[in-house]
Amino acid sequence: MFAKKLWALGSVMALSVTLAACSSDEDESTDTTGETTVEKELSVGVPSGWDEGIVVSHMMAIALEEQGYTVDLTDADIGVVFTSIASGDMDLLFDAWLPLTHANYIDQYGDQLEDLGIWYDDAKLTIAVNNDSPITSLEELADNAEVFNNEIVGIDAGAGLTQTTESAVIPQYGLEGMNFKISSTAAMLAELDSAMAAGDDIVVTLWTPHWAYGAYDIRDLEDPQEALGGAEEVHTFARVGFSGDHPEVAEMIGNFELTGAELSDVENYALNENADQPLEQAIGAWLDENPEVRDRMNLEG
Repeated sequence: MFAKKLWALGSVMALSVTLAACSSDEDESTDTTGETTVEKELSVGVPSGWDEGIVVSHMMAIALEEQGYTVDLTDADIGVVFTSIASGDMDLLFDAWLPLTHANYIDQYGDQLEDLGIWYDDAKLTIAVNNDSPITSLEELADNAEVFNNEIVGIDAGAGLTQTTESAVIPQYGLEGMNFKISSTAAMLAELDSAMAAGDDIVVTLWTPHWAYGAYDIRDLEDPQEALGGAEEVHTFARVGFSGDHPEVAEMIGNFELTGAELSDVENYALNENADQPLEQAIGAWLDENPEVRDRMNLEG
């Protein structure tokens, strides 16, 4: 069942994503009547495997296209997206976590980015286990490594969650003897799905909000040393000059917010319950059922 979901999401991403060759501009063109029109094009970098970024990027694309814009979505590693925004080859990134997860990218590219604001302020990095596992804290993991096949199942190498696990969680809790499997979000979720179906114990790197918490009987391990940090804010970053080129879009993005319940609900609806549907169709249907969220993306305020 989960393999079908992953295949569907991968297929939808392939259909939804259009690679952007250059940063957006309002280019002039001539229509069939010979009159000059303005084509409003925006390019958005979508971090691979980060579900909140996937759904919010598609929500924004749907809303902006309904208001006359053309939006190109590019699926890429988070590091590639930051580099592309900083160089001006992309316009927008809706999924930058601060102050911890993506701090290294801000240190590197901060003066080449515009911070358009925070749309969610209670995101958390986590280490999760099946609910019936015998431990409750990261402090117990090293002594119970064999219970979990001596493995911590991670996501992609470029993710801030992976870097935090390597640089903070593993050394602070003495987990150097465990195999930290760096793979991808899809591969991690596939292993989680298989373990839960088989009744096996498993430990994975995860984050909240995420639809997996509703789909599986899992819980977070306590982090008494706060190696994973506290609550984080999810920012939207743009290329330098974006606010001047698209002031109405920048203002709308700066005012946009989602609640935790809304974010969890749209993720579960689009990526889990309706994973067999095209992503744009599923998110569009969710917006139809939640018009107050669509209204927050109205450029007229």
